[in-house]
Amino acid sequence: MFYYLDGVVAELLPGLAVIDCGGVGYACRTTGNTLSALRRGQRGKLYTFLQVGDGIFDLYGFATQRELDAFRMLLGVSGVGPKAAIAILSAMTPDALKMALVAEDERALTAAPGIGKKIAKRMILELKDRLAGEAFAAPDASGSAPPSAMGRAAEAAQALAALGYSPQEIQTALKGADAASLSVEELIRQSLKKMMK
Repeated sequence: MFYYLDGVVAELLPGLAVIDCGGVGYACRTTGNTLSALRRGQRGKLYTFLQVGDGIFDLYGFATQRELDAFRMLLGVSGVGPKAAIAILSAMTPDALKMALVAEDERALTAAPGIGKKIAKRMILELKDRLAGEAFAAPDASGSAPPSAMGRAAEAAQALAALGYSPQEIQTALKGADAASLSVEELIRQSLKKMMK
């Protein structure tokens, strides 16, 4: 029904942004990441998702299309509703979420309030294979050569940092890893296993 809202940010409350579009204030439930991108009294644009059901008419808004796509993806997991999806996306960016799912990092997923191990495992089970091919795709398809071993190690380190690990933990986890023959995904997976021991 609504693709996006573009107007003045009238109000910012915990988990809620009100966007004034032509004198009508639209209340959008949203993530902490989106709230931090908005400024009261300034123009804001939110990509929206409308949930309609028995007595429910809730509008959700996101600063980026990627965050909206991640929200929709999470709603496709059995047992994950809008409240849980908002909690997850408030705790991590869409890219960090993809990395956590592909790397099977339950610790990162359960960092979101209200997300237990059972839901984290279900998300990994239902989404991991679907995301494996796209989670670490190169940002451009210019046909350039695959990343070098050094590049793969750096990409893995960046992904681990996005999951909340310290530089020292990352350095220790990646030490001795065979970056020349392993994919970024496998480097992350092995590093996470090493850190969880």
